[in-house]
Amino acid sequence: MKKSELEKFRKLLLDWRDDLHSTSGVREEGSGTVHLDQQSVGRLSRMDALQGQALAKAGKERAELKLRQIEATLTRIDNNDFGDCMECGEPINTKRLEIDPTVLYCIECAR
Repeated sequence: MKKSELEKFRKLLLDWRDDLHSTSGVREEGSGTVHLDQQSVGRLSRMDALQGQALAKAGKERAELKLRQIEATLTRIDNNDFGDCMECGEPINTKRLEIDPTVLYCIECAR
């Protein structure tokens, strides 16, 4: 892969990582302890509050997983391993990497 393409992917990943870090406060806030004071919650039921908390926790876990994948991909770029399938070693289609640069497998091995 050309150096210019690697830098394009590096920038995309860094921007993605920064975006996830910038919204981490919102995820932390939503996944915290549910306080059910009638003054602050109003008509929101306990089940609705717990469901909202569960959704926030799931979103937080997805974001943390994506951050780990981004860091691993940046390491692969630094080690000149980016863009090669982890299974067969063949180059991953650039269009596939443009959709999600953290993918590890070519389309054939991913099946």
